Amino acid sequence: MQIAGHVRSWYTATANRDLRFPALDGDLRCHVLVVGGGYTGLSTAIELRERGLDVVLVEARRVGWGASGRNGGQAVTGFNKGIGTIASWVGPDDARKLWDMSEESKAILRQRVERYGIDCDLRWGYLLGALKRRHIEELQALLAEWEGLGYGLGRMLSQGEIRALVDCPAYVGGLLDSGSGQLHPLNYALGLAEAARSLGVRIYEDTPVTRLDQGSPAVATTPKGRITADFVALCGNAYLPALSADVDRTIRARVMPVGTYIIATEPLGEALAQQTIPSGFAVADVNFVLNYYRLGHDTRMLFGGGVSYSGYEPRRLAEKMRRTMVRTLPRLAGKKVEFCWGGHVGITMNRTPHFGRLAPHIFFAQGFSGHGVLLTGMAGRVIAEAIHGQADRFDVFARIPHQPFPGGRMFRMPALVLAMVWYRLRDLL
Repeated sequence: MQIAGHVRSWYTATANRDLRFPALDGDLRCHVLVVGGGYTGLSTAIELRERGLDVVLVEARRVGWGASGRNGGQAVTGFNKGIGTIASWVGPDDARKLWDMSEESKAILRQRVERYGIDCDLRWGYLLGALKRRHIEELQALLAEWEGLGYGLGRMLSQGEIRALVDCPAYVGGLLDSGSGQLHPLNYALGLAEAARSLGVRIYEDTPVTRLDQGSPAVATTPKGRITADFVALCGNAYLPALSADVDRTIRARVMPVGTYIIATEPLGEALAQQTIPSGFAVADVNFVLNYYRLGHDTRMLFGGGVSYSGYEPRRLAEKMRRTMVRTLPRLAGKKVEFCWGGHVGITMNRTPHFGRLAPHIFFAQGFSGHGVLLTGMAGRVIAEAIHGQADRFDVFARIPHQPFPGGRMFRMPALVLAMVWYRLRDLL
C-alpha cells in the first residue's frame, strides 16, 4: 500500500490502514478545537473525549502527514537534556515532576496501544553506542542520573557486550535501556486517529487554519468554513503556520523546523538481519549529530541521521546516507536503498518541550526535540487536564524557560548552519 497524500516512505508502503476524513465545508461550534493531526493533536483529542468534551480536530494535510508519520520510530527515555540541567532551570521539585511525567508517557503509550488495538509493532529495548571514551563517560553520567531518580532499566555495556547486541565495529561500549523502544510511527498515528474517531472526535483533513481570532470564544478560519470554540489547542509543532501576530511571536519564534532523514534498504533476509542487530533493539550513537537505526518488521534496515537547518534537502541524499550506514554497519555494504525520505522535527533553543498559553483558553505544545514519540502523549494528557480545570501539571511544563531563536525567522538558519558545522567537527575529534 502507498497512501496518497503522504510523502513516499517505507512507512506509507507498510501502512496497515488508509484513513480518510472529509475537508470542512461550513461552520461549526465545539467545546475544544485541536489544530494539528499528529501525535500531540490526536492525543489531546483522545484525552478530551475520554473526559466527555466535544472536540473538533483539523489537519492541513492528512492525519500523520508531518513528523508523526515520518520519524525514526524510537521511543526514548526522558528528555533531550538531563534532569540535572532541567533542575537548574526549574528547581529540583519541578524537575522531578517532569521526570515522573516522562515516565508516565511510556505507560500512556502502552495503554493506548492495548486499549485501542493499535497495530504499530511496538517493541522495547534500546542501545546507545559509544564511539569514543568521552561517550562512555557521558553515558556513565546519564546512568548515574537515572539511578539517582530510581530508574533501574539502564545498564552499561562493555565493547564485547554491545557487539553481541549490534554488529557495529566502531562501538567501544554503550548503554542498554530496557525502558525505551520502537514502533511504526505512521501506523501509530493512524491508530490514534481511528481511536479518536471511535470516541466521537470530528476530524477534518485538508483543512488548514488560515487565521485565528483569539477572542472568547475563539474563531478559526479555514478555506471553506469557520470553527467557533471555547478552547483551542495548537498542536502543529514545526508545521504550525503564522495564524496571528501572537502565534508568530510567542510560538513560532521559539521552535526551529529541522530537517532529518531516513533510508530503508531492500530486505536483508532473516539471517543477515539477525547478524546485524542480533538483539532486534533500536540503536543510536552518542554524537551530537547522531545516527539512529533499527530493523523493520520485513528485515529492512531503517537508518536515520543527518540534519539540515537550511531548509533544503542535501544533494545525493540517499547515497550519502547509504555510505554512512555502511561505515556504521559494514555487513550491509552490498545492500541497495529502496526508500529515502525526510521531514521536519521541532527543536527549541534549550532542546526541551515548549508548552504554554496564548490566552487563558488557548494552549500549545511543541519543540519535543527528538523525544516526541513518547512526550506527545503526555502533552495531550496535560493539555486536556488544563482545559478540564486541572492545570497543575501543564504549568510544570510551562515553567521551563524558552528563548526565541536569535535573528528572527530570516536570519536564524545561517547561524544554526554554522553551529552545526562546529558540532560535526566536535563529533569527529
